[in-house]
Amino acid sequence: QVQLVESGGGSVQAGGSLRLSCAASGYTYKNYYMGWFRQTPGKGREGVAAVDRTGFTSYANSVKGRFTISKDNAKNTLYLQMNSLKPEDTAMYYCAANLFGSVVPGRPLWPADFGYWGQGTQVTVSS
Repeated sequence: QVQLVESGGGSVQAGGSLRLSCAASGYTYKNYYMGWFRQTPGKGREGVAAVDRTGFTSYANSVKGRFTISKDNAKNTLYLQMNSLKPEDTAMYYCAANLFGSVVPGRPLWPADFGYWGQGTQVTVSS
C-alpha cells in the first residue's frame, strides 16, 4: 500500500524559507511520478512542482526561480525547497505520486494525474 507522509510545514515571514519533505513507502519509489500541490480554502488544488522517473522537473509559473523539487531515492523521500516565500504561498501543501506519468514541458500539473496523496502540511507566510 502506497503511503505518503509530509512534514516540514510551519509559519514563516515573507522572504523566508522552508523545506517540505514527503516520506514514501509501499512501492518502488524511484519509478514513480511525484509532485507537490497546494490548496487554500474554497479553491482547488494547484500544481506546484513535479519530477518524473527520469529526473525531469516542472514548476508552476508562480514558483519558478523560488522553489526547487528534488528526490532522494535512497531515502524514498521527496523534497520541496521553498525560498523567498510570499504571503500568497500560504496553503496546505500535498505530496502526490503516480506509477505512470511524466513531465511534459508547458503542460500544467493536474491533480487527476496522481493517484496517491499525503495528508498535507500547512505553510503560512506572514507579511
